[in-house]
Amino acid sequence: MKFGLFGINIGACAMPESAAAIARAAEDAGFDSVWTGEHVVLPDPRQPPSPLPPETPIIDPAIALTFIAAKTKSIRLGTGIIILPQRNPLVLAKQLASVDVLSRGRLIFGIGIGYLKAEFDALGVPFTDKAARSEDFLAAMLAIWTQEKPAYRGRFVSFGGVQAMPRPVQKPHPEIVFGGNSPQGCERAVRLAKGWYGFALDFDATAKCIEALRKACSDRGRRFDDLEISVTPFLGRGPGRSTATPPSRDDAKRFADLGVHRLILNPPAKADQAELLNYVAQAERDLIGKV
Repeated sequence: MKFGLFGINIGACAMPESAAAIARAAEDAGFDSVWTGEHVVLPDPRQPPSPLPPETPIIDPAIALTFIAAKTKSIRLGTGIIILPQRNPLVLAKQLASVDVLSRGRLIFGIGIGYLKAEFDALGVPFTDKAARSEDFLAAMLAIWTQEKPAYRGRFVSFGGVQAMPRPVQKPHPEIVFGGNSPQGCERAVRLAKGWYGFALDFDATAKCIEALRKACSDRGRRFDDLEISVTPFLGRGPGRSTATPPSRDDAKRFADLGVHRLILNPPAKADQAELLNYVAQAERDLIGKV
C-alpha cells in the first residue's frame, strides 16, 4: 500500500511556509506522493455540489507543485485532479511539462472532467460535451509531448507545424490518472490511463467502483492487475470515526483487500499548519510504518 496526501495547495497549504513544511514532513514520513485539488472559482454563496466555502484559498496546481518540487527531493507530485475541459490543452501541456522537468520526473497527471456548472459558466466554457472535450484535449497533449513533428486534428482542438520544448522528463509522458466514480469514469480510466482515482469513498462505494473497473478491463481486454487504483477514503460517519485523524491500520488493510494500491489521505480542510503536521506524524506512527 502506498500513501498520498491530498490538499497540498489548499487552505493552510496555500501559504508557502505551510506547504513546504507539510510536503517535507510527508516525504520524511514515507508518503509516496502529495496531491493538489483544483477549482479555478467557487460559487459564492456556496451551493451544492460545491465542495468548499468560496473563501477557501486554492493555489493553481502547476504553480503549487513547482514550488513543492523545489522544497522536496523525491516525493511524487500529483494533480488530484486538474479539470481538463476548462483548460487550453497546449498551454496546460507546457505547464505540466515544465513541472516534470523542474521536478526531475516526479509528476503524476491526474485528470477530472468537472462537475460544477457555475464554475464552467464563469469561465465561459460549455458544460456540455465535457467528457468528449477532455478526451480530445488529452490526445492533443500526448501529441505535443511525444510526436517528433507534433500534429493533431480533433473535434475541439487542431494544430500542426509547431513544437513545444522541453518535453517531459518521463517517457513517453507523465503517468496519467483519471478520476471519476461513475461507470463512465471507470471505463475512461481503463481506456486512457495508467490509474484511477476515486475521491471520498467508503468501503462499499470503493467496492462498487472496483467492480466497474474490473468489468471495464474485461470489456477492453486489459489486465485488471495493471491498473493502479488510488482512493481518498471518507470514513467520517459512524461510531469512533473522525475526519481529523488518518484511517486506521485495519481500514487500510480493508481497502487493500478490495484492490486499492494507494490511499490518498485528506486532512480536514480547516486544519492549520500545526494540525496538519500532527496529522502527518500520526499517519507515520500508526499507519504508514505498519501496512
